[in-house]
Amino acid sequence: MQRIRLRYTKRGRLRFTSHRDFQRAFERALRRSEVPMAYSAGFTPHPKVSYANAAPTGTGSEAEYLEIALTEARDPEKLRLLLDESLPAGLDVVDAVEARTSGLADRLTASVWELRLDGVDPAEAERAVQAFNTAEAVEVQRMTKNGVRTFDARPAVVQLETHSDPADRPTDQPCAILRLVVRHVTPAVRPDDV
Repeated sequence: MQRIRLRYTKRGRLRFTSHRDFQRAFERALRRSEVPMAYSAGFTPHPKVSYANAAPTGTGSEAEYLEIALTEARDPEKLRLLLDESLPAGLDVVDAVEARTSGLADRLTASVWELRLDGVDPAEAERAVQAFNTAEAVEVQRMTKNGVRTFDARPAVVQLETHSDPADRPTDQPCAILRLVVRHVTPAVRPDDV
């Protein structure tokens, strides 16, 4: 059995695609491309596809990862081209390599985020970033099925900084840009927590 690791992007309007909708589109692309997929055992077999840390709905992404298991060996680059042609524009498979080790989610240790805050003055954002970076703890509350959960988001944030106002702005409204590097920890810290 061959395992292929794929890197894909979600751009444009397709950033609003939920993870479940992406899974369905990807499984259709696998069937259209006639990829010799390995299937799970049991009453309802499913293609062996392993997803790692999906981006939230509404968020564009340049690097999301998944692994697929094949019953026959295939050239990763040819497979990438086939799958990319079978997916809608905006969902693009940009890289494919043979996976020599398993545990893709365990190998990803952090995510890099760029946040564009329309209507936020960059100087105001810089003050907020400095306050966050100097804080010992930043408590976040999240609603879960078991009620409200409180946790410290500060240890997960490796880096938080502001960038200058983008030159490609179509309006005169201010726009702050934040660059955020977040460790993958439990509980998961999302950009909206920061």
